Amino acid sequence: MKIAMVGSGYVGLVSGACFADFGHDVVCIDKDQSKIDRLHDGVMPIFEPGLAELVGKNVKSGRLSFTTELADGIKDAQAIFIAVGTPSRRGDGHADLSFVYAVAEDIGANLANDAVIVTKSTVPVGTGDEVERILDASGTAHTAAVVSNPEFLREGAAISDFKRPDRIVIGTEDEFARDIMREVYRPLYLNESPIMFTSRRSAELIKYAANAFLATKITFINEMADLCEKVGANVQDVSRGIGSDNRIGPKFLNAGPGYGGSCFPKDTLALLKTAEDYESPVRIIEAVVKTNDTRKRAMGRKVIDALGGPDAARGKKVALLGLTFKPNTDDMRDSPAIAVAQTLHDAGVVVEAYDPEGMEQAAPLMPEVTMMTDPYTAIKGADAVAIVTEWDAFRALDLKRVKALAKAPVLVDLRNIYTPDDVRAAGFEYSSIGRS
Repeated sequence: MKIAMVGSGYVGLVSGACFADFGHDVVCIDKDQSKIDRLHDGVMPIFEPGLAELVGKNVKSGRLSFTTELADGIKDAQAIFIAVGTPSRRGDGHADLSFVYAVAEDIGANLANDAVIVTKSTVPVGTGDEVERILDASGTAHTAAVVSNPEFLREGAAISDFKRPDRIVIGTEDEFARDIMREVYRPLYLNESPIMFTSRRSAELIKYAANAFLATKITFINEMADLCEKVGANVQDVSRGIGSDNRIGPKFLNAGPGYGGSCFPKDTLALLKTAEDYESPVRIIEAVVKTNDTRKRAMGRKVIDALGGPDAARGKKVALLGLTFKPNTDDMRDSPAIAVAQTLHDAGVVVEAYDPEGMEQAAPLMPEVTMMTDPYTAIKGADAVAIVTEWDAFRALDLKRVKALAKAPVLVDLRNIYTPDDVRAAGFEYSSIGRS
């Protein structure tokens, strides 16, 4: 089967490479000539474990190729995926669908055979209806069945998530589209991955509802962590206690500095705007968004408290370890580290930082922060060390070396990756999230 993937960013490139690995003939299309040139040279536009190897393998086999020419790329394709960005629209928070609609217009103008047009981008309810209208208005003589097929990829584990999904959601009530999509995902179906056929609007809402629910779990356990600190409980015990209930589950119950990344912040906001448009408010999600926004700066204040308070903190130095919103990615979008660093800078604190993959992306977003070559260089002379992202590289720091290099033995663990008794036994003043 020939598949065209319009958009060679995170979702498009991972999906295209995985489809090619299943044996399909995949063309990834992108208007950015420099990105396509880099892909031809084997240079990935994003950091994702295993992606460079997967892309290289399938390019070598002839199953994966790249182009800037949409008309050539979609020729003879039975399934054409739209996988372009849908960022929050400046000014009102709605999802910006201009890229999706522009691609739909281009497809309509260049479609040379019957095909299924699959929206892979995260889009609000009703987007598929507008894509269908655009295709109809193009005057194409070919069948263009519009399908919603949301992605559920975690950055840092995207390839595994694609190849071993919890579910595959396909939103269509068109038999032609169903047959094509069954064939697209046949390799996964043979591995007994569940395929859910729903209406198109249901599929669009499933993606937003899933991300909003996960964001709610994160925000809930963060608020429980704050309560734990007040009453003398341990949030990790609370998390295990409630997570062992099968109705709740243990995932996304790790207390920390708040959620970030490319999905949760913009998707929760877009869901709020959709709910407003349909006069069906989602009060829980409103509270989640507000609470998460305020939490990030609160984590900066937690570091300031560890320095002795606002007056004592001015002029002191903090080493920030971890800048990306999560490990195993270089994604800085809405990372809690941005707000933490800004809060420290506003308080007159000097900030030096290290991240294994994210510093190139972080530098323009955090001009007040000095990027260092390794964690120990950042720690040298620091009045406090703050762990913001739980990279494996920070899970086994040489605490003796840290203590010798730092100006003061103060460790603020915003990811709870260390055991309090062990760190304090090493001579540190230690604070974490929701633990005494």
